[in-house]
Amino acid sequence: MSNDPVVAIVGVTGAVGAEFIATMDRRNFRVGRLKALASARSAGKTVTFRGKEVVIEELTERAFDGVDIALFSAGGSISRKYAPVAVKAGAVVVDNSSAFRMDPNVPLVIPEINAGRIRDHKGIIANPNCAAITALVPLWPIHRENRIKRVIISTYQAASGAGAAAMDELVESTRASLEGRSFEPKVLPLPYAFNLFSHNTAIDPATGYNDEETKVIKETRKIFEDEKIAVGVTCVRVPVLRAHSEAITFECERPIGEDDVRRLLANAPGVRIVDDRVKNYFPMPIDASGQDDVLVGRIRRDLSDPSGHSISMFVAADQLLKGAALNAIQIAELLPQRALA
Repeated sequence: MSNDPVVAIVGVTGAVGAEFIATMDRRNFRVGRLKALASARSAGKTVTFRGKEVVIEELTERAFDGVDIALFSAGGSISRKYAPVAVKAGAVVVDNSSAFRMDPNVPLVIPEINAGRIRDHKGIIANPNCAAITALVPLWPIHRENRIKRVIISTYQAASGAGAAAMDELVESTRASLEGRSFEPKVLPLPYAFNLFSHNTAIDPATGYNDEETKVIKETRKIFEDEKIAVGVTCVRVPVLRAHSEAITFECERPIGEDDVRRLLANAPGVRIVDDRVKNYFPMPIDASGQDDVLVGRIRRDLSDPSGHSISMFVAADQLLKGAALNAIQIAELLPQRALA
């Protein structure tokens, strides 16, 4: 792979696509040439990358000729159709959809946890679910030292998880509500302004879990390489523009205290502790927005577990960054050195 790779962004006009561009620029990711790919209706428009206008091209099967790295964020159906095409053309695909995450031949990677799995790729590397990333980055340093047997997660997921159109709908519906106007939701299935609701993915009638919750359960086990870890999760959409928050309670095999958790997280990559009991100041989406780190606070012993094996905490992370674009770029940053090793 070239030290100045040709990089294609599939879904460049979306919220994550814009963050791909900004994150590559901010991290000085080496790019020989950028190919901006989107649907036919966006072809001919431009995006700005490092001070230059890049013309958007239509996504076709010929679009990946000469591409070294293809960053996908255009939904599962697009990924399933075009990722194999990109691989056949010689590109390494980092895919942000759920299309390949549970494929046993596709690494599911959070670089702070399992960067070594990148070398196992056969052309496609999957970016995990944003809610899973938010929880697992701070849980991993603990799990590595004192295995987590069971984790219960409640998510507070922002509009950004449903894309730019959902973010716009939250703004417009809030404005309408404040002005006393009616508003008919078009992107999300339920009223969003001053409301929250179960995550807008399909419910499995047999289990009662929605797709988002099932993803978190399965992806946790794959990334941690621990099929026995017990995971319970409730995913909720809240009226926040960007940055997911999560309440997490976990149980370890051995006793664990608050100071143990703070020590393990103090220098953990991708984590920043925000835990001020005196000021009642803890992780908030407004502070996590635009930040690379997962913010962690409200670290406290779970009083419902008298054995001392359980801790509760609260986390927040930018869904468009660490939950999507940043994690993918971190993977891409490791590709050249892996390829040349």
